[in-house]
Amino acid sequence: MGLSVIILARCANHNANALQTACKITSQDRKDPLMPFDPSLIPFWLKKTVSLMLLPPSGPLLLIVAGLWLLHRQRRRIGLSLAWGGVLMSLVLSSPLTVSLMLMAQEPDPPVTPAELQRAEAIVILGGGKRSRAPEYGNETLGETVNRLTLERVRYGARLARESGLPVLVTGGAVYGHSSEADLMQAALEIDFNIPVRWAERSARDTRENARLSAVHLKAAGVQRIALVTHAVHMPRARAEFEAEGFEVIAAPTSWLGTGNPLASGELPDLLPTANSAYAGWLASHELLGRLAYRLSR
Repeated sequence: MGLSVIILARCANHNANALQTACKITSQDRKDPLMPFDPSLIPFWLKKTVSLMLLPPSGPLLLIVAGLWLLHRQRRRIGLSLAWGGVLMSLVLSSPLTVSLMLMAQEPDPPVTPAELQRAEAIVILGGGKRSRAPEYGNETLGETVNRLTLERVRYGARLARESGLPVLVTGGAVYGHSSEADLMQAALEIDFNIPVRWAERSARDTRENARLSAVHLKAAGVQRIALVTHAVHMPRARAEFEAEGFEVIAAPTSWLGTGNPLASGELPDLLPTANSAYAGWLASHELLGRLAYRLSR
C-alpha cells in the first residue's frame, strides 16, 4: 500500500501540464465517434476534393483515363496526348532529378541561426495532420497521434524551445476524429519532449486560419515577433500568411525535401522514380497549388 502511494505521488508530480493535456483530450465526447455535420466545412472539403483530383497520383491517373476513354471514342490524337501527358506528369513528379529541381525554388530559407532565434518572442509550430489510428497511445489521445509531418515540426520546435526558453504556441484544428492537431501536438511536446505549451489554437483548418486564429492568442500576449516552425517547402506560404496578420516572422524551417542542385555534383543524376521522390513531388505540387489558391483569394 505504501509503495502504491509513493508511485501515485510521483506520477502526480511529474509533468502536471502533460497530464492535464492527456486528461483534456480523454474527456472529449466518447459516446458519438462521428462528428456532427458542420455546413461551414463544405468549402474546406470542396477544396480538398479539387486538390485531390489535381495532385498526384489522382491527377496524372485521371489524365491517362481520360485519354484512354477518348481513344475508345475514336479521338486518337487528343486521347494519346492526354494519356502520354499523364504518364509524363507521373514521371516528372516522382523522379529524383525533376523533383529536386522543383524544390530548389520552393525551399529558399536557410536554417534559423541562434542570433535570429534570440530576437523572437515566441515559437509557433504549425500542425501538418494527424494519424487517426494509433491504438498504441491508448486513452491519452483516444487512439490518435500526430502524423509524420507534424512530428517533424514538433521535434524541431521542441529543440528550439529548449535552446531559447521561448514560449510555444501550437496550432491545428480537427476536421475529423476526436482530437485537434493542437491537442495532439501539446501532448507530444509535454509528455514526450518535456516542453510546456503556452498557447494551443484548436480551430484552424488550413494555413491561413493557422495565422488568423493564432494571432488572437499572440497579440493578446503582446507578441509581435515569432519564430515560425514548419517544413521548408511550406515556409514561404506560411510566412506570407503570418506577415499578413502583422507579425515579424523569423523563419525556422525544418525537413528540407530537396537535395539541392542535382546537376552541380557532376555525377549522373538519378532519373528513376522512387517512393521518397514521389512523396516530395506531391508536397511540392501541393504547395504550388496552395500558393496559387491563396494568391487568387486575396
